[in-house]
Amino acid sequence: MTGASSGAAMQQKGFLGWVERTGNRLPDPVFIFFYLIIVLVAISIVAALAGLSAPHPTQTVAGTDDPYIIEAVSLLSAENIQRLWVDMPKTFTHFHPLGYVLVVMLGAGVAERTGLFGTAMRAAVRNAPKFLLTPMVALVAMVGNLAADAAYVVLIPLAGVLFAAAGRHPIAGIAAAFAGVSGGFSANLLPGQLDALLFGITESAAESIVPAWDANIAGNWYFIFVMTFIFLPIIWFVTDKIIEPRMGGYEPQGPAGEMVKDGDKPLTQEQKSGLARAGIAALLVCALWLFFTIGPGTPLIDETARPEARLSPFYKSLVAGFLVLFLVTGWAYGAAAGTVKGHRDIVRMMSEAMADLAYYLVLAFAAAHFVAMFAWSNLGLIFAVQGADVIESSGMPMPITLALLVLLTGVVNLFVGSASAKWALLAPVMIPMLMLLGISPEMTTATYRVGDSATNIITPLMVYFPLILTFCQRWQKGFGLGSLTATMLPYSAFLMVGGLILVMAWVALGLPLGPGAPLEYTLPQQ
Repeated sequence: MTGASSGAAMQQKGFLGWVERTGNRLPDPVFIFFYLIIVLVAISIVAALAGLSAPHPTQTVAGTDDPYIIEAVSLLSAENIQRLWVDMPKTFTHFHPLGYVLVVMLGAGVAERTGLFGTAMRAAVRNAPKFLLTPMVALVAMVGNLAADAAYVVLIPLAGVLFAAAGRHPIAGIAAAFAGVSGGFSANLLPGQLDALLFGITESAAESIVPAWDANIAGNWYFIFVMTFIFLPIIWFVTDKIIEPRMGGYEPQGPAGEMVKDGDKPLTQEQKSGLARAGIAALLVCALWLFFTIGPGTPLIDETARPEARLSPFYKSLVAGFLVLFLVTGWAYGAAAGTVKGHRDIVRMMSEAMADLAYYLVLAFAAAHFVAMFAWSNLGLIFAVQGADVIESSGMPMPITLALLVLLTGVVNLFVGSASAKWALLAPVMIPMLMLLGISPEMTTATYRVGDSATNIITPLMVYFPLILTFCQRWQKGFGLGSLTATMLPYSAFLMVGGLILVMAWVALGLPLGPGAPLEYTLPQQ
């Protein structure tokens, strides 16, 4: 493959050039939310003056069978102005994803900084047979999303080194890892930080129509598990049959050859010991949670609840469970590997993890107010009711409706890279609308995740895109932005098609999305 120069890439034409130019003109997502709030205020005023309304799907007027009428409310009403300024601290701190993400990251930050995540990924891929190198890299990349940023900065450059050491083209390895980490962003064997973040937003949206609805962080577990093994052969096929053959052979020389020697070094005895201790620690944490669930007193089972709701405490405890899992395994690894000398190191690592979330906190402040004000105006619920009526009257099959949501998300993803920012924009309408049509919030969230993943790898607006380009240029000097985009396009197309088929098949089969997370949803009657 002949790499285009960076200057030429900047002047590319056609659709990709338009996407790049348009996206570069967009403001920061924080200010996008502030601008949207201004637009929302104007729309709420017009809607209130026009008397926009809709019948509530579950509530009735007290003492009658008549449906309660939801009316649009101006955000400049005295009540909403007071609510904005008086409840601002509450609006921010009660933003559902905030607590979930902060809790999980306290543990994940320790596991990342002790070196557990990076070493585990190296151990998983470095000894793979040559013919299994691609699927091993892709699988570890998808599972590596549990490590958040570590998967980008550790595994992707390592994949290039491993491919070169195996006599294969290093950029093919980088592409396979990038496709796994970012294109398979939502695919995984276990729920993790992303589940906590997305389901916090899902809960906020679902509560606009059913206040008692509670998020279950494992609500997409089955779906993302299957998604992993749908995406794995896709990445394997595209890498070995499409991308690498176009690149030809590669013979590392000079600095590139030194990178191969350095990156292919075996794990030290301390690192091996750390992984073994981390594995034992993980088993102990799992055993502890099992004891809490089925042991004396069953603190994580509500014996007084309906049968389908008895495991609700267990599902809610998983956020804390991941905190403990990452914290304990990271500490166990660090103590053996020498990266943790005492408890003060653990506190420092947790503090640094919180510092890394500084930008997210600013974004969450803006998103929290947009979501809250959308709810105050009643516009989200009105649009959801009316949208559900339109879809129902059109007779459009539900798999097609969800497929359109996948495509919509994929297009929006080209311009707004943040998964939480996009979901905060889409969820307040999509979640209630599809709940009215009998589709559970878990299924809608899973559908969103498919569209959010597939186009991550082809937009220069993705925050790690320049970093991946730098990794490629270490091996091939002329490799430009257009070269990287063109390399990742086949992955994006195949992952999108595979994801669409998965969503439609899942709906057709009526499978649950996770433990206690059915595909269909029936609104409770009040």
